[in-house]
Amino acid sequence: MSNATPTLSEKTIAIVKSTAPVLQEGGEALTRHFYERMFRVNPEVSALFNASNQAGGTQQRALAGAICAFAANVDNLEVLGAAVERIAQKHAGLRILPQHYPIVGENLLASIGEVLSLPEDHEIITAWSEAYGFLANILIGRENQIYREQEAEKNGWTGFKNFKIIRKVAESDVIDSFYLAPQDGAQVPSYKPGQYITVRVPDAKTGTTMRNYSLSSAPTPEHFRISVKAEPNGSVSNLLHGKAVSDVIEVGPPCGEFFLDLSEHHERPLVLLSAGVGITPLLAMLESSIIAQPQRKIVFVHGSLHGKTHAFADHVRKIAAQNENVTAHMRYSEPSEEDIAAKRFDSTGFIDAELIESLVPGRDCDYFFCGPKPFMTAIYRQLLAWGIPGGQVHFEFFGPREELVGG
Repeated sequence: MSNATPTLSEKTIAIVKSTAPVLQEGGEALTRHFYERMFRVNPEVSALFNASNQAGGTQQRALAGAICAFAANVDNLEVLGAAVERIAQKHAGLRILPQHYPIVGENLLASIGEVLSLPEDHEIITAWSEAYGFLANILIGRENQIYREQEAEKNGWTGFKNFKIIRKVAESDVIDSFYLAPQDGAQVPSYKPGQYITVRVPDAKTGTTMRNYSLSSAPTPEHFRISVKAEPNGSVSNLLHGKAVSDVIEVGPPCGEFFLDLSEHHERPLVLLSAGVGITPLLAMLESSIIAQPQRKIVFVHGSLHGKTHAFADHVRKIAAQNENVTAHMRYSEPSEEDIAAKRFDSTGFIDAELIESLVPGRDCDYFFCGPKPFMTAIYRQLLAWGIPGGQVHFEFFGPREELVGG
């Protein structure tokens, strides 16, 4: 693999861009080959990847999309700025280090050659080697900056640190909250509402495995709180649900580019839309916003199947009752007779444009949303149809980021 250079040559840019249609056609096959090859040749890096996402194909599709986007925009990297930041934040959460990049690069270049039947000295391989080195250099620089910022933060650290579960609360039939404090008695750093921490646990196959969990409350120096849904096949989520108070887990510092920037003061209302466990980062935003900007109009809309799967219902209603600028609306898609009798929800169905428009004073708002892909796709398409500027639309995927417009 060639060394990274400050800028890419015109020849390299032309060759990489010319491969974009080929990658669009067979990108997923290439990335599937890449992952299989890398885990076979370099099994030491398998702990850095989510086995469930690999099995389901979401990781391969996400990487294929990223590679295609890079190829198409290699001469206009400003377009990729948000994607680079998102990748760097994810890498920082997993503690990706400079020495990991040659492993990925060598396997990616070999996979391109093997899938496309190209010799090692083919100009496409040479061009992608230069392009990968260029991109790796950008990511390494940003990730090193994140690590320095984490360590410089009050009560900050880098890598993984032992945390003790000091409290565990069942928020619904499927979601438990875990209050985590450093085992050494220290306090925790602040974070931007919407960010996540990485939990690392033992794994029989890879030694350890990691998952990201959104911080589900406004920052406090005493502890972190994460609220975790027990997924049917979720090895880490079910392991956590089996943990007890005083148990110890490894935790990485807060990361993530999806957050509410409290340094910005807008006249526009803040609209927080969630479904299922997607409520967790938005709850941190709600709690933080009413503290930092108590006069701002906030509309909080949450969708759930029914009352037994609905987490934080009483908490959100209490916040709305105590803050006249907060409007809360709960919509159930499958309410039980008990839910109906107890009036636990405000409307039936799925969150849609008609509901949102009935709650907001106008479309000119800042929108944050998180939840299952069908929910997010519907919301995103609606906001596009309304002509909401991209700077006012913010969303978070739990897992590899996928396309919301198509499909």
